[in-house]
Amino acid sequence: MNTSALTRNGRVRAERAARGSVTKGAAKAGFAARGVIYLLVGLLALQIAFGDSGHEADRRGALAEIAEKPFGSVLLWALGIGLVGMALWRLSEAVFGGVGADGRSAKKRLAALGRCAFYSFVAYSVLAFAAGSGDGGGSSDEQSRDVTARVLELPGGRWIVGAAGVGIAVAGLWIGARAVMRKYHKHLRLGEMSPRVRRLVDVTGVGGGAARGLVFAAAGVFAVRAAVEYQPDEAKGFDDTLRSFAGTPAGPGLLACVAAGLVLFGLFSFAMARWRKV
Repeated sequence: MNTSALTRNGRVRAERAARGSVTKGAAKAGFAARGVIYLLVGLLALQIAFGDSGHEADRRGALAEIAEKPFGSVLLWALGIGLVGMALWRLSEAVFGGVGADGRSAKKRLAALGRCAFYSFVAYSVLAFAAGSGDGGGSSDEQSRDVTARVLELPGGRWIVGAAGVGIAVAGLWIGARAVMRKYHKHLRLGEMSPRVRRLVDVTGVGGGAARGLVFAAAGVFAVRAAVEYQPDEAKGFDDTLRSFAGTPAGPGLLACVAAGLVLFGLFSFAMARWRKV
């Protein structure tokens, strides 16, 4: 057997392994871990909407809440490992392609690689928190201000921050629009759901995706404002962005609605863990 045949056979075996039960289990664990974090962030945001502002409604706040509970350390490690699984699954999609007719396209592979990098960072921050050697990566607000301040000092920094803000805002609108149009249906095994379960999944998918998209879009707008006004403090992380909804004419009621949507997105992530095509 020549070298090219060996290489081809090795690639086929690797691709089969990437689509096997281990990878599917890693993806399911990742979606479940994401669901826990969003569920807790949404609940923390609801507390803020009803007057309890002593919590951070972001990833670090969620991790701190878990750490205070019995067996919290075990759960933190489980979440971190689950997110590592998510990163590995996205890496396999980047290398071998995902499911669907366009799963092997360059655009899909590049998107998967970006998601792999994102979940790798999140997994690292969670595991560092669990090990007691970190704070979950710091609050999202501190991270946003620090990164914005450093970028603004670069040549053309205002343009970079502004472009990033526009990109985040557009991504948020895209996330929300796709959720409302139920684009996630193509990723789910709908035939395994009863009509009632499918309706419930749609409630969590549409409501949760719309709320998540709104938060991202608002964060992008704040980044653009930071660039225009040359003020790093105008950039807001997840926590400050959520709190800003309470300062609108709609008041805390809008924050409560967005927070409830994030709870729904957490539940939707659990549905993805159960019925997502991998």
